[in-house]
Amino acid sequence: MTTPLALIVDDEPDIRELLELTLGRMNIATRSAATLSEARALLKEQKFDLCLTDMRLPDGNGLELVEMIQANHVETPVAVITAHGNMETAVQALKAGAFDFVSKPVDLQALRNLVSGAIKLGDSTHRDRRSRDTLLGDSAVMQTIRHTIAKLARSQAPVYISGESGTGKELVANLIHSRGPRNDRPFVPVNCGAIPGELMESEFFGHRKGSFTGAISDKEGLFQAADGGTLFLDEVAELPLHMQVKLLRAIQEKAVRPVGEQKEISVDVRILSATHKDLARLVERGDFRQDLYYRINVIELKVPSLRQRREDIPQLAEHILNKLAESHQEAHPMLRPDTLEALQRYSFPGNVRELENILERALTLCDGEQVTPEDLQLPMPDASATTDSGSDSVPPEGVQLEDYLEKVERQAILQALEQTDNNKTAAARLLGITFRAMRYRLKKLGLE
Repeated sequence: MTTPLALIVDDEPDIRELLELTLGRMNIATRSAATLSEARALLKEQKFDLCLTDMRLPDGNGLELVEMIQANHVETPVAVITAHGNMETAVQALKAGAFDFVSKPVDLQALRNLVSGAIKLGDSTHRDRRSRDTLLGDSAVMQTIRHTIAKLARSQAPVYISGESGTGKELVANLIHSRGPRNDRPFVPVNCGAIPGELMESEFFGHRKGSFTGAISDKEGLFQAADGGTLFLDEVAELPLHMQVKLLRAIQEKAVRPVGEQKEISVDVRILSATHKDLARLVERGDFRQDLYYRINVIELKVPSLRQRREDIPQLAEHILNKLAESHQEAHPMLRPDTLEALQRYSFPGNVRELENILERALTLCDGEQVTPEDLQLPMPDASATTDSGSDSVPPEGVQLEDYLEKVERQAILQALEQTDNNKTAAARLLGITFRAMRYRLKKLGLE
């Protein structure tokens, strides 16, 4: 194996020496530059496995070096050294394509973690970074998503994954993790909306024995469980404001303080987050902190709805049917052409998750060797097919308004429960009502 080579760019001799010694102990050879022009000359001379650059240089800005390396030496990960607490500069560098950042005064363990991750990127360039087998679809939008995932996997920048419920945001997060240098460390997904408010701090940061009633032993939190790996914050919009403050600090300081502990514990975690809500609108309304929004939304990745890629439905349907057949250990019936047409016409408000539920139900109802459109039991009429005149919203003649509204409400709740696999909390969120209101309506309609 060849010895990795790193380029160190800093005008302070003491910092250069510290970085050279630290990398040398990791069996990494180094070349150093004190200016931007010296760094450019060295990059022309030879190939580097990593570049560490200060942001403030005598003849320019480290950001210029990040952009130059991205344009001409894309296989070389570049990390920036920023002034303590200057998160704005760090975020700027990550947006420009930096692999990661480390703050002054340099924490040596954080530096070693960063360098190890960057070197692993070079070791894993032979790995197939395509994700077609797990993120299906040949539509143009899915090809773009797969290309973006491959790029994001090479970075440590926080990624905000947006998209409707059921589009596969957790799958995308898992792929970003598994195709990056942290793939041998844990991927820890957490549904922020499923943790009771009074337990959130303990769940995220852990606690010490005796720190509160019921704390009968020490417990590590989600950040510690994900140390070295990736923490995926699903439905991040559900975090209460007091937890948003604590989460922001943990992300910025790369450290957490368990409940009942006096000292902070360093953690090395990549943050990926997602929600089906409009996070920017929540920021405008004051329901989500702007500083946290900018910190987790360094790069946004929009996952398309199934309506935006209808041409992928045949491939997805075949894949789902094969999975169902495997689990039941029997051959599955085929979809008739008119059945496939019905699926491609349907609007899929629940996206891929709803497609899975519809096909599972269809297999249960199917009697022959072919699945018919009737077996799908698609909601009729399709919500997307209502007329512009709004006449579909008027009760038929002789039907009381209250009875009609109750029927509409029942149908909306049943559809929301189906889209969320009967998760009442998620269904309430999808309908834009509280969990308490959801329970009341279920009881009123006799659906409990």
